[in-house]
Amino acid sequence: MKKQSLLLAITALVALAGCSEKNAETTEKAIASSTTEVSKPASSDPFKMVLRHIHIRETALPTLKLLEEVVQKTEEEVPGLKFTLDGVEDTVNRNVKLKAEMASGTQPPIFSLFGGADTQNYSKAGRLLALNDIMAEVGIQDSFFDLREFTVDGKIYGLPESGYIEGFFYNKKLFADAGVEVPTTWDDLLVAMEKLKAKGITPLAMGAGGGDGWVANMLVNNLMIALGGPSLQEGFASGATKWTDPAVVETFKRVADLVDKKYIDPNVLGLAFAEGQATFYTGKAAMLFDGSWAVNAIIGDTSVVKDSTGFFRFPDVDGAGDGYINGGWSNGYGFSADLKDNELQAVKAFIKNFYTLDNQARILGETNQIPAMKGITEVKGASELITMIGKQQGSAKGAYPAFDAFVQTSVKVELETIVQELLGGKIKPEAAAERMQKAQESANAEGK
Repeated sequence: MKKQSLLLAITALVALAGCSEKNAETTEKAIASSTTEVSKPASSDPFKMVLRHIHIRETALPTLKLLEEVVQKTEEEVPGLKFTLDGVEDTVNRNVKLKAEMASGTQPPIFSLFGGADTQNYSKAGRLLALNDIMAEVGIQDSFFDLREFTVDGKIYGLPESGYIEGFFYNKKLFADAGVEVPTTWDDLLVAMEKLKAKGITPLAMGAGGGDGWVANMLVNNLMIALGGPSLQEGFASGATKWTDPAVVETFKRVADLVDKKYIDPNVLGLAFAEGQATFYTGKAAMLFDGSWAVNAIIGDTSVVKDSTGFFRFPDVDGAGDGYINGGWSNGYGFSADLKDNELQAVKAFIKNFYTLDNQARILGETNQIPAMKGITEVKGASELITMIGKQQGSAKGAYPAFDAFVQTSVKVELETIVQELLGGKIKPEAAAERMQKAQESANAEGK
C-alpha cells in the first residue's frame, strides 16, 4: 500500500522540530551548503526565461511575493537573465496548456508540475529534467519529506513547493447555534447536517461549476478511500480495481443523497471554486470541504469567520480507509529537459534560492501552507488554524495522495464531468460508475 508519511510534517508544524535535533542540524548544514555560488555562465548576453506558476488568486499573493523575491535574487546572480512570470490558473495549466506543450515539446523552462501520473508520463516522454545531480550539487538531496510523487525509476523530476491535507473546515458559532458537535462518524455528520438545515443554515458550502468540477472530486475521493481503503485508487490504472467496485458505487450514492437532502449548497453548479469558498468565509454556510490551501481565504481580510473556524479530518465510515487522510506533496516545480547551458545555470540558481529552510519557514508562517522540507526549527506567524490542521493531521493513521496521482488525465476529467452530473441529478450512481469504468478501460488501452 502506497502511503505518504505526513506525520513527519507535524513535528515541524506543531513542535517546530521536523527532525531530531541532530537530524535538523544535519539538514540545516546541507541547506547552508546550498548557498555556495552556482557556477555562472561565461557569457553575460541577455536571455529570457519563462517561469509558469499558478499563484494567480488574491489569496495566493503571499506565495507569489515569495516567488518574486526568489526570481529577483536569481536574476541578480545569473548574468543576462530575465524571467517572465506566466501566471495561469491551476486546472488550465495542468489540463490544457502544459499538456499541449508537453505533446509538442514547447514546455517552458520552469513550470508548475503535478506529481504522480503527470510526472510519470512527461518524464517517460523525455520532457522533464532529472534533478538528482543538481540537488546533490546544491546540498538538498536529503532535505524533503517525500518526493515519491516526483520520482520515476529512481530519478527525481520535480520538487514540491509545499504540502497539503484535505478535510472539513467548520464554523464553530453556527455549530453551537444548531447544537451540533464535531462529527467523528459519517452518521454523526448526517445528523449535524440535518440539524443545521433545520436552522436554515446551508450545511456544506461548495462551488463546483464550470471548470471547477475538481472541487467536488475532493469529497468523492475522500469518501471513496474511507470506504474502500487507499489501495482502491492505486489499482484503477492497472485493472486491479474498478470504478464499479462497491466502495465507488456507494460513494456516488452517498454524494447523491447529500444532494437530495439539500445538505450541499443547492447552487453548487452555479458557483466557481472561489465563490463556494466565499459562501463559507462570509458566514453563510457551516462547513467547507477543502484543502489546507484554503486557510488564507478563511483568515483573510474579507472573512467574517477568521476567529471562529475549526477543522476536522474526514469522519470514519466503518470502512477500510477509516483514519487515513488525503494529503501529500503533489504541487511543485518541474524543469524542461531541453535547456541551453545558460538556462541550466539559471535553473540551478533558482532551485538553490527557492528551496531553503528560510523560505520553507515563510511558507508556513506567511502563506499558511505545509512545508515540503525537513529541519525547520523556528517559525513566526503561523496561524492558529494551520496549527489545528497540523494536529488533525497528526491524529491520522496515515496519508494517501489524491486519486489523480494514479490515473490518466482523461480519467480525471471524466470524473469531474460525471460528478457534476451527479450533483445536478442528471445521472444515477450505478450509471456514473459504469461510465467511469469505461473511461478507465479506454485510457488503459491507449496507454496514456
